[in-house]
Amino acid sequence: MSLAIVYTRAQFGVDAPLVTVEVHLSNGLPGLSIVGLPETAVKESKDRVRSALINSHFEFPARRITVNLAPADLPKEGGRYDLAIALGILAASEQIPRESLQGSEFMGELALSGELRGIRGSLPVAMACAQSRRTLVLPEQNADEASLCRGTLIYRAQNLLQVCAHLHGRSELPIVESPEPLNRYDYLDLAEVKGQAQAKRALEVAAAGEHNILFYGPPGTGKTMLASRLPGILPPLQESEALEAAAVASVATGELPDNWLQRPFRAPHHTASAAALVGGGSNPRPGEISLAHRGVLFLDELPEFQRQVLEVLREPLESGSICISRANAQVEFPARFQLIAAMNPCPCGYQGSGDGRCHCSPDQVARYRRKISGPLLDRFDLHVPVNAVNTREFQGRGAEESSATIRTRVIASRERQYQRQNKPNARLSGRELDRICELDDAQKDLLEHAMENLGLSARAYHRILRVARTLADMEGSEKLTTRHIAEALSYRSLDRKKTTGTVMV
Repeated sequence: MSLAIVYTRAQFGVDAPLVTVEVHLSNGLPGLSIVGLPETAVKESKDRVRSALINSHFEFPARRITVNLAPADLPKEGGRYDLAIALGILAASEQIPRESLQGSEFMGELALSGELRGIRGSLPVAMACAQSRRTLVLPEQNADEASLCRGTLIYRAQNLLQVCAHLHGRSELPIVESPEPLNRYDYLDLAEVKGQAQAKRALEVAAAGEHNILFYGPPGTGKTMLASRLPGILPPLQESEALEAAAVASVATGELPDNWLQRPFRAPHHTASAAALVGGGSNPRPGEISLAHRGVLFLDELPEFQRQVLEVLREPLESGSICISRANAQVEFPARFQLIAAMNPCPCGYQGSGDGRCHCSPDQVARYRRKISGPLLDRFDLHVPVNAVNTREFQGRGAEESSATIRTRVIASRERQYQRQNKPNARLSGRELDRICELDDAQKDLLEHAMENLGLSARAYHRILRVARTLADMEGSEKLTTRHIAEALSYRSLDRKKTTGTVMV
């Protein structure tokens, strides 16, 4: 029977669905046709495969060859199917044993010489292959990346001849060994930031409850320094979480960071487009919010971003994922990130500095801050002023707390949250807040007056309770106190007063 079946994997978002390559040889005019929704790069594989087989000293069958990539409704792109197609042709023409293909999956692009070239997204392939309990054969360039997945047997190959010799049983392909995780963290230390006790306190609160935070203040006060040190005080990633983040990087760039266990930190420029931020393209690719999955997304100079670009963040901040729809596909990428942003208080940046440099009118200040919509501002749990540090405090040699010390407290607070509700406080639903945050009459009155005076939305009300719950967890307190709620309210200084149209500062 001139039919062979080979297993491989497609790329669909951060998933790697199974693709069955069926190769059939029949009588008729010699030719090679590929069906199953192939794109241009897949259609061109017929020429690469033919040259690779001939240059590897195999016989290219002078028969009608039909290659079906199933399922037929799944779009296929790239040269990742070359190796599977070549092996299918060899098996159908009885140049390699068909039974040797069972229980294995094959990925790789073929050069005309028969050499194997790397593909993008090999880590999701290895993770999916582990679930199917098949062995995996990959190009040597992808071996290190795929080896992060410990649940499957992976072979690496340099060319088509090595793969065929392995299938014939003449020689074994080298097995890819899984490396030991490197517990080496290269984070910036918060001890390098002088002063700013209030901002550091807020940063610790944000880390403890996974809250979004917005810093505002004059230029040069340390907003960017503080933001860049947030990953260093967050709890270490679990290996499963690190693999999720690494899989996104593998799909997006084909390369992984040196220390894949470290939390991602992404800081796109304010000229970034909406597609660059959330992902997109005719064949959707992950954007910055997905590359920051399980890590931190930092938006510096927040009002300088185009408003329509910022508005696309609203849904991912709530759902933890982004769904990109196209005419031929709908792809979902993970986007569970912690948002931190920085902005100046006015167009010139020096309002409130006390040196008289700011000449911005109230209308200019209001117009500048109005670039950030109320719904987006609502999604920041903490609004924190970062004022200038005096020279004596800046030059002082007093001991500042290190990131490692603060991280220990943050981990203890997170453990309390996971023991109680199995999630950080920032992800608590309204019903869970009602159960966990029981308020007495005085606390209800305090929140009621704050809602009226600040014009807070229901979303802001819930975020205040989440921050208050985090403050209580940081102290090891089972119940909320009025002090916790008051401090949480102090972090809502940029909420808009809808009744007057002014901005509260």
